[in-house]
Amino acid sequence: MGLLIVGVVAVAVIGLALVRTVRIVPQATACIVERFGRYHRTLQAGLTLVIPFIDRIKVEVDLREQVVTFPPQPVITSDNLVVSIDTVIYFQVTDPKAATYEIASFIVAVEQLTVTTLRNVVGGMDLERTLTSREEINTELRGVLDDATGRWGIRVNRVELKAIDPPASIQDSMEKQMRADRDKRAAILSAEGQKQSAILTAQGQRESAVLKAKGEAEAVVLRAQADAEAQAMRAKGQADAIAMVFRAIHEGKPDQRLLAYQYLQMLPEIAKGDANKVWIVPSEMNKVLENLGGLFSAPKDPTTTDQNGATSAG
Repeated sequence: MGLLIVGVVAVAVIGLALVRTVRIVPQATACIVERFGRYHRTLQAGLTLVIPFIDRIKVEVDLREQVVTFPPQPVITSDNLVVSIDTVIYFQVTDPKAATYEIASFIVAVEQLTVTTLRNVVGGMDLERTLTSREEINTELRGVLDDATGRWGIRVNRVELKAIDPPASIQDSMEKQMRADRDKRAAILSAEGQKQSAILTAQGQRESAVLKAKGEAEAVVLRAQADAEAQAMRAKGQADAIAMVFRAIHEGKPDQRLLAYQYLQMLPEIAKGDANKVWIVPSEMNKVLENLGGLFSAPKDPTTTDQNGATSAG
């Protein structure tokens, strides 16, 4: 029975020794090994062996980039206004040994260093510059943190300001100022639009008046040209008619009676005018009447005898 117990104990000890000897380190993780309480080595990812009861794994360090959000911190600006600033730190452990032995808690150290650096940076700025200089604050914070945390085996990759919250009264004043600025810009844009509209309307009216005047002038010129051409054509027609009548009269060889008859036909036309209240009968009217009387008298014998008794054709 005693030998059985000794055998069981021996197997248990051997099994425990094997378990403590074989170590599997996950990817992106480093293990700090101490031998007799002192730093011995750093285990990398993979399968490794340690001496049981002599070597001890003190801590496992995550080598991935980590993101830490710090609670809002009150910071006083250069114009004595308290603002609340939230920060986010992106960092990565580059030296597991330094991160284990150089600082007790690097997370707390990074947080406190961030707060003090933020107060130093923002304390030299007024509120307006603080609200508009996020990139500048981020750059200064990263530079200071990277220099300070280098000996801790930590690299600060990025620092971001999540929010910068001024006091409620300041926010209300800023909103009123922004609203006034927007109203002012809107009024200016509206005035400029009305000005441009008035200018364009005036230009359009001027161009319309110019085109209308040009059109009227061209119309007057065309009407004058048309009237001149019409008068010229009428004058030419009248001249042609007069020439035709004159030529017809001369070719017809009219006698005195025909001319007298035409003269009587023109008398009613002369009397038609409203202004012709009085008109003068020419002294040749008696001769005209005699000729007309001869027109309507009986025709004579075509053969007549003159004073000398000679016979002639009428």
